[in-house]
Amino acid sequence: MKITAVIPAYNEEKTIKEVATIVNRHRLVDEVIVVSDGSTDNTVKIATKIGVKVIDLTTNKGKGAAMKAGVEQSQADIILFLDADLLGLKEEHIDKLLIPVIKGDAETTIGIFAEGRMFTDLAQKIAPFLSGQRVVRRRTLDDIPDLDMTRFGVEMALTQYIKGNNIKLKEVVLEDLSHVMKEEKRGFIKGFMSRLKMYWEILKNLSTTRKVR
Repeated sequence: MKITAVIPAYNEEKTIKEVATIVNRHRLVDEVIVVSDGSTDNTVKIATKIGVKVIDLTTNKGKGAAMKAGVEQSQADIILFLDADLLGLKEEHIDKLLIPVIKGDAETTIGIFAEGRMFTDLAQKIAPFLSGQRVVRRRTLDDIPDLDMTRFGVEMALTQYIKGNNIKLKEVVLEDLSHVMKEEKRGFIKGFMSRLKMYWEILKNLSTTRKVR
């Protein structure tokens, strides 16, 4: 049973080294693929130095397209998705995401932040389906239509498909883990506008019920 970690990244030079390094040394992960979604900073250079596989998309196509690009370059049975801007990632967080799927207790898992930072914890309590920390079996991903077209609404699309097809999902709590907020990365105005764009992409996906093709 092969496990690949796919880490979509857009201008994450400050955090990609720590995230990719921790995942790369995890005993259960066979392969790490960092997908740079049109990054204009040093994300690609830093990830390449770590020794993981890097896919460098020349233009920004959105998170869904980046995730799909990573999946297409892997032959793994299980895919671990992690955000590139995580703060406080530890190997035990990866264990909590992977082990229920490996053991067959769930078809997919989703990680929920707790005891990390107030605003990121609160956001996931309100909307846990927005979490980018997931494990999904390959056979499930292969059945989801138009994943690359969902852009920032990819987490919503995954959740809709999983619920719509009665796929066994387990939520796991990831203590002391958080991520860099958009307002911190790009300044308040640009970050807030980026957040609004993300929410718009998510709302567009709310009107679509995703079932097996």
